[in-house]
Amino acid sequence: QVQLVESGGGLVQAGGSLRLSCAASGNIFSINVMSWYRQAPGKQRELVARITTGSTTNYADSVKGRFTISRDNAKNTVYLQMNSLKPEDTAVYYCNLKNGPLGDYWGQGTQVTVSS
Repeated sequence: QVQLVESGGGLVQAGGSLRLSCAASGNIFSINVMSWYRQAPGKQRELVARITTGSTTNYADSVKGRFTISRDNAKNTVYLQMNSLKPEDTAVYYCNLKNGPLGDYWGQGTQVTVSS
């Protein structure tokens, strides 16, 4: 089985920074995609950023230039560095692992709250 454990959420003022981490353990396929999604109250879950095993990245337009996704393949860990945070970034952030042919996994979510 696969487990994803997230950390790093919290409360920050607008303009501040936070760094999220997500560590995957278990049967991890060698080629996979790790992503961060977020869901604000009353809204659908949306993709924030994704990164492949080869470090190809994609970002939502709303976070380009402010957020940076990275990964440590040796630790099966993905990070999301969030700078210049805005109140509209407030959401529960979820880690996702597309584990090759072995399935799709989600973390439990971590709350990020940005005060104005």
